Amino acid sequence: MNKSSVKKKRPAKASRSASVRKSPARGAAVRKTASRRPARKPEPVSAPQIAAVQATTVTVTVAQVTALSPALRTHRFRVGQTVSYTSSPISRPGASGSYQVVRLLPSDGDDYQYRIKNPGEAFERVAKESQLELEH
Repeated sequence: MNKSSVKKKRPAKASRSASVRKSPARGAAVRKTASRRPARKPEPVSAPQIAAVQATTVTVTVAQVTALSPALRTHRFRVGQTVSYTSSPISRPGASGSYQVVRLLPSDGDDYQYRIKNPGEAFERVAKESQLELEH
């Protein structure tokens, strides 16, 4: 028989849960030295330190916070309103005209966005609030 034709039996591999990992000797030495150090005791806090912390603590109410924050912006236009759309000079200049607001979209940085539709077109457009004006 050839050596290549003989099948050798290999020992079965142990499963991950059954195998135990051996930690390196260096890691064990580091852990032993770390456990031998005495625990640090917390330093006592003096009365002047407590008074200094209390003096710097500021109590703020919810009303004060909401008064300081800027008013939350909302969409200027509502669904169903007729608006006048002015396209930018980069996009198609013939797109300007009368449109109806179909859907309110989230803001794109500084401007809210709207989905608008012209009754004469088969598709909808996305326009920024700065490109729209209320039609009278």
